Amino acid sequence: MENIRLLSTSMVQATTDKVKDVRIELTQCDLKLLLVGAIQKGLLFIKPKSLEDQNSLIHHLKTSLSRTLDFFNPLAGRLATVEHDDNTVSFFIDCNNAGAQFVHAAADGVTMADILHPVYVPPIVHSFFPLNGVLNYEAVSKPLLAVQVTELADGIFVGCTMNHAAVDGTSFWNFFNSWSEIHRGLDQISNTPVLERWSLLNGSISPPIRLPLSIINNCSDAFIPSPLQERVFHFTKGKIAMLKAKANAEAASTSISSLQSLLAHIWRATTRTRLVEHDKETDLLLLIGLRTRLQPPLPGSYCGNAVVTGIVTLRTGEILEHGLGFVALEINKVVSSYTKNKLKDALESSLKNPGPLTMAGIACNKSLAISSSPRHNVYGPDFGWGRAVAVRSGSANKFDGKVTLFPGMEEGSMDIELSVLPETLKALENDLEFMDAVTIISS
Repeated sequence: MENIRLLSTSMVQATTDKVKDVRIELTQCDLKLLLVGAIQKGLLFIKPKSLEDQNSLIHHLKTSLSRTLDFFNPLAGRLATVEHDDNTVSFFIDCNNAGAQFVHAAADGVTMADILHPVYVPPIVHSFFPLNGVLNYEAVSKPLLAVQVTELADGIFVGCTMNHAAVDGTSFWNFFNSWSEIHRGLDQISNTPVLERWSLLNGSISPPIRLPLSIINNCSDAFIPSPLQERVFHFTKGKIAMLKAKANAEAASTSISSLQSLLAHIWRATTRTRLVEHDKETDLLLLIGLRTRLQPPLPGSYCGNAVVTGIVTLRTGEILEHGLGFVALEINKVVSSYTKNKLKDALESSLKNPGPLTMAGIACNKSLAISSSPRHNVYGPDFGWGRAVAVRSGSANKFDGKVTLFPGMEEGSMDIELSVLPETLKALENDLEFMDAVTIISS
């Protein structure tokens, strides 16, 4: 790890074993993610001059993490398996309090400017995260949660790697915010996680779900993406509003959202700049949230995966020949189609055919895959040093066409972290229509 010096690695357990030996069966939404990587997101903070000394800081962070695990105790556990006589296997979370991994590191000579000022995300950022390269199913012997606190010359980066078969993005950021609350001295957190998951998502259907043993035994983690470059593009509230107005006007609609308009803008631009056949099918993969769509709705603090994948399929010729409104309306139609009945059918279908996703499958077909959400409370965590100045993601689940959504620091703005081939990124930067909606943030 270039310029990264590991200072210590330890395991942090919850302060109480009150749920020890409890098992949490994984749902079909959890199992879909067994064969891909973890969620890796982190925040960059300014290092205050009044910050406690290094040893006290790390001790305080470990102590607050331990107390936070009292609320999120499954994250201190491990995955466990049961092999059945019919050559199938089932997975559950064993709440055994084996602990979360805590890594303390230093990036000698690296400043916040070295992270924020380059046009492209510097590769060293990926070294700010632990458990790189570990797939979710490997948590039978690896922690479900690992954090890395990396000290920069003038900043602190708190990187979090959380098993994606255990949580989704909403749960991830609830944990991050809760940890910061406990670290600031609060006795209770503002959004207590709901750990019950099976009956909430599946009603009276009995667990566990069984997967063919061959899926796990034959799993290959040999997916190696082409060399990628990453850049964060900033879209102001005003520019997004202009895209939304244009999309609705072109489509003679009032229902296209800001996010759907922005995604259509990105999809059209990447299609123009990629070297793809003119009339080839291409996909936009979206995450459809279940918390508010199910009846009755899930609690907002439901801790687990509560998403299904929606797919918008168009031919490249359609994307190139039609305007923003056409593409945005097609996205809108797919999102709107996920009614109560369709979601019920989708969940029942994945119960019968619970095959996990693979990176090779996601990355095919010159698709774009959308992850994370501008609705997540990314800039809420405050460990007592003030709010973060930037959010970045790790190397997990990156491929040519990965789009990670973050809220911008200004209300209503969005940051798009785009991972594509270097030639695609260069072409995007020369695409006047795309860049007209982008705001360059001065250093």
